[in-house]
Amino acid sequence: MVLISSKLKDRPTSKVGNIAHRKLVLESISAFLTEEKMDKQNSKGGFSLSSLPRPRWNVVDMITFIGKSSVPTYLFIDVDMTWVEEVRAQLKTMGSKVTVTAILLKAIAIAQRAHPDSRTASLPWGRTVTFNDIVAGFTVERYIGEQPAVFFGAIKNPDTKSVEEIASELKQYSEAEMDAIEHLDRQNNFNNMPWLFRRIILWLGLRYPAVRLKYLGATFGMSSIGKWGAKALIPPCVSTSTFGIGEIEQRAVVRDGKIVVRPMMTITLNFDHRIIDGGPAARFVGDVKRLLEGGLENYMHMDTSELNTKKLSLDTALTS
Repeated sequence: MVLISSKLKDRPTSKVGNIAHRKLVLESISAFLTEEKMDKQNSKGGFSLSSLPRPRWNVVDMITFIGKSSVPTYLFIDVDMTWVEEVRAQLKTMGSKVTVTAILLKAIAIAQRAHPDSRTASLPWGRTVTFNDIVAGFTVERYIGEQPAVFFGAIKNPDTKSVEEIASELKQYSEAEMDAIEHLDRQNNFNNMPWLFRRIILWLGLRYPAVRLKYLGATFGMSSIGKWGAKALIPPCVSTSTFGIGEIEQRAVVRDGKIVVRPMMTITLNFDHRIIDGGPAARFVGDVKRLLEGGLENYMHMDTSELNTKKLSLDTALTS
């Protein structure tokens, strides 16, 4: 740029001079870019340009298109996971390997049943839609060729399923072939669609509930990074209620006036403030906490048919 300005310090004012001036500017810029290109080729510390890998388009669309209109607001809460770890140990002795994620999805789903605002979405022109059936959304990392990619899994009605059933579905999402799971296969095909076509579908999903249920059906989202040792996560607001899950770690806490060590986990709720206010959101995540600290036991011994028939409220589960 110093070269350009030094050559142009005596800027001509005539029409012919202006044409020569513009030509000189273009030639100088071209020479500068050519020199930069040669420097990059000859330097080991240069940079490389590439297109965004197709497998990433799915998550990028969700963040930039679905989440951009929300008003993300955050709540953090620490949960004592003693009861959850004891339940997992008991189930393991009976031959059932249940992950923390399975128990989390069930607890959040039961709490969401009692908090309809948490499963309400915003529509254009001041309208909202509340979804009646709970659908748990969660991130799934898979490889497409050698490229890691994040997909969004979905489990319908986790509030009425046993934790063993939820754990089984989670295992399928992580281990089965992509084309064997309809939800993942649809997203993978969606990645390979033209940009405009994908945006049209997303646009329709934000405006028409029936389209949303088919392509964006989750009533809450959850992303867990605890297995990599991260303490907490603030997830993007891709639904009205999106949870970030940290690791379970031993922490010193106060119980009955004494300092004790307990397995603790931090949960982050990213909620859309257009739909939920701070108080209702705090009550929602507070109910999730109470379920994970023992309230969920009221649901552990009911079979699926009983849950489907009664649809017990959260208050009944916590007080019975």
